[in-house]
Amino acid sequence: MEVILICAIVLVAISFFAWICSRYKKCPSDKIMVVYGSIGKNKDGTNRSAKCIHGGAEFVLPVFQSYAFLDLTPISIQVDLTNALSRQNIRIDVPSRFTVGISTEPGVMQNAAERLLGLQLSEIQELSKDIIFGQMRLIIATMDIEELNTDRDKFLEAVSTNVETELKKIGLRLINVNVTDISDESGYIAALGKEAAAKAINDAKKSVAEQERDGSIGEANAHMDQRIKVADADSVAIQGENEARMKIAMSEAALKEREAEAMKIAVTAEKIQAAKALEESYAAEQAAEEARRAKEQATLEADIIVRTEAKKRQMELEAEAEAEQIRRKAKGEADAIYAKMEAEARGAEEILKKQAAGFAEIVKSAGGDAQAALQLLIADKLEELMRVQVDAIKNIKIDKVTVWDNGQGADGKSATANFLSGMMKSVPPLQEVFAMSGMQLPEILGKKMEDAPTAAVGEEQV
Repeated sequence: MEVILICAIVLVAISFFAWICSRYKKCPSDKIMVVYGSIGKNKDGTNRSAKCIHGGAEFVLPVFQSYAFLDLTPISIQVDLTNALSRQNIRIDVPSRFTVGISTEPGVMQNAAERLLGLQLSEIQELSKDIIFGQMRLIIATMDIEELNTDRDKFLEAVSTNVETELKKIGLRLINVNVTDISDESGYIAALGKEAAAKAINDAKKSVAEQERDGSIGEANAHMDQRIKVADADSVAIQGENEARMKIAMSEAALKEREAEAMKIAVTAEKIQAAKALEESYAAEQAAEEARRAKEQATLEADIIVRTEAKKRQMELEAEAEAEQIRRKAKGEADAIYAKMEAEARGAEEILKKQAAGFAEIVKSAGGDAQAALQLLIADKLEELMRVQVDAIKNIKIDKVTVWDNGQGADGKSATANFLSGMMKSVPPLQEVFAMSGMQLPEILGKKMEDAPTAAVGEEQV
């Protein structure tokens, strides 16, 4: 049961979500979506009738809102206007075709939503046709037949302006106007056409006659001008030929004179140039020899200087390398000595730290009494101190000891006893060892015998 209940809840949730998603409506590009219902209020506080959306999407609230579409497809309307009075009270027929469509301007879309939503295409066409008929009759009543016949642009501009203004009131816009023909029952427009045609024909004939006349006159004038200009050209040509012959003769004489003078100048110049060329050749050879000598000397000096500079640079580099090697070697030795001394110092420091820590522990174990701690240290090293005392005479080799004793030793001692006692006294006692170190032997090891009573006869004091 629980599984069935859960499945039912999930199915209901999915269905509700799908229904909610289905309320998100997208508007195609060739339509206007009109959302109506509870839309909101205008700026003046009145209820808003509809919301128009073009090329977008909108979430339509269920129950509170609904939607519909307005088609943007252009609508072609055939308007056959007949018996329209012009300003001259002449009735005319103006057959035309208008192309209109629903406007996408914000304010005009609102008008379309309020006035065209729900209407069929035929109903929109009839409504538009009524508006167009009225405006065209109004425009024709303000214009003459001549204006309508000759100035079609003015007529079409007036139709477009007036008709589009009225169409916007119901949400439409004018796309195109095409006036096929303008005619009247009285034949006035046809007469105007015949008059214009006759005038055009007469003007053409007159123009042809004038052109023929002008052509004949022009042809005669052209012949006259041709003969005069040919004669003038002949006389000018003969005179020009004579002057040309004279100029040719004078030019030939001057040419021969200048050729002779030029030959003379050329021979002189040739000899002068030959002499100058020989002189310049000698000077060039001398300069070449000087340049060659200077070049050889410069080459020799350059070779010597280069070799000397190279040798000098080599010596400098070798000296720098040797000095750098000595510096590096000295630096390495110094670093090694420093490292060794630093290691020894660190070792000594560690030993002293360990000893200090050990002494501190000994003092701590002695209850903080430094004298007692010192006694503990001496007691620990007493065996080693005694060994040192004994080792002082341990290795003395005495091959032979001869004692001359007459049997009368001082204080009842024999000569042998005095010898052994003196030898033992030669070893520094502990009291003196501590005194030389600036310390005093602890009382636990005994006191120095000062003013001690004389030992009994026959006892030895050590």
